[in-house]
Amino acid sequence: MRILITNDDGIHAEGLAALERIAATLSDDVWVVAPEIEQSGASRAITLGTPLRVRRLEAKRFAVFGTPTDCVQLAIQDLIEGPAPDLVLSGVNRGQNLGEDVTVSGTVAGAMQGMALGVPGIALSQALAVFHDSEQALYHTAETYAPGIIRQLLKAGWPNDVIININFPDLEPEQVTAVEVCAQGIRDVINGHAERRTDLRGRDYYWMGWKGLEDNSPEGTDLYAVRHGRISVTPLHIDLTHRPTLHALKGVLGGAPPKV
Repeated sequence: MRILITNDDGIHAEGLAALERIAATLSDDVWVVAPEIEQSGASRAITLGTPLRVRRLEAKRFAVFGTPTDCVQLAIQDLIEGPAPDLVLSGVNRGQNLGEDVTVSGTVAGAMQGMALGVPGIALSQALAVFHDSEQALYHTAETYAPGIIRQLLKAGWPNDVIININFPDLEPEQVTAVEVCAQGIRDVINGHAERRTDLRGRDYYWMGWKGLEDNSPEGTDLYAVRHGRISVTPLHIDLTHRPTLHALKGVLGGAPPKV
């Protein structure tokens, strides 16, 4: 099996090193193509206005001045010599990618770009109690369980238009209670916020961050599972169509467009 790994935390991230060790338990043909600098929150952004520069660090290791999506596109289209990869692994992200956050996650986007190019994708994230530089991510928890979970997923298979999103709780391996296949949740609290500050010239600027509020998502969701010490495994796809509203609107709109 040929594996491509990427991330959004950058080529020097601890989580990428952890993912390389995970991939090495699955294959001896592992390629690394990751952003030169951190791209957290990049979602599925692609670089259109500037050239994409690539540094070859080793025979199968590249750093790209671009987004995770750029990395996977370049890897599959040009950088990987020979056959396309059989699997894209993205992560291990420093911090969870749960609920509505999957829509802004560069980690999830890396797996999705693999899917878009016909390669199965899995996103992996290691939860943090607090998203702060002083907080140590327990990557050894992901390393303990990821290889076995990935093997089971590959054996079971999943549709071509789906990726798998895995989140490991902020616990030591022996404290993890279970693996749960669950739905993407939606938080009932607003965690994201912009803090206004003033620079030394008296000009206002903003810094984006999270409040760290605990949500009350119901059982059966990824948010609930990780909060209760479980590894969440969630199948995701790009189709964002809300079917009930689609059918409801068909009874209101259709045919000739309405005039003012």
